[in-house]
Amino acid sequence: MISLDWTLILQFINFMVLLYLLNRILFQPLRAVMDKRRETIDGSHARARDLQADIDDKMSRYQQQLAEAKKQANDERGQIRKLASEEESKMIAAAQSNAGARMDQIKEQVGQESARASQTLKKESTALAQQIATKILGRSLT
Repeated sequence: MISLDWTLILQFINFMVLLYLLNRILFQPLRAVMDKRRETIDGSHARARDLQADIDDKMSRYQQQLAEAKKQANDERGQIRKLASEEESKMIAAAQSNAGARMDQIKEQVGQESARASQTLKKESTALAQQIATKILGRSLT
């Protein structure tokens, strides 16, 4: 059986002293380390959330700038194609005009050469006809 004597009070006092010493030497420093660790972890989580929000914001701005750059590039490409098409049309029109002028010039030249050849042939044919007639008739026609 348990007897209630002065040793029980001594054991109780011994337990309280041990509890006080353990609290001061072991538990309080351990709690302080654990609290500091918790604060560090919470701070790290908060920094990580802030960094993630900053990254998301920068990524969003980057995507927006990229979309704007693509749109601007497409607009410029369209303008360049339009200018190239207009330049091509001008060049084709100029080439057709030059070709038409050259064709007219060639036709005129061919016409002049044809007229000269016709006159030359008429002169030569008259002379040739007289020679043939002179040889056939055996006398001169003039």
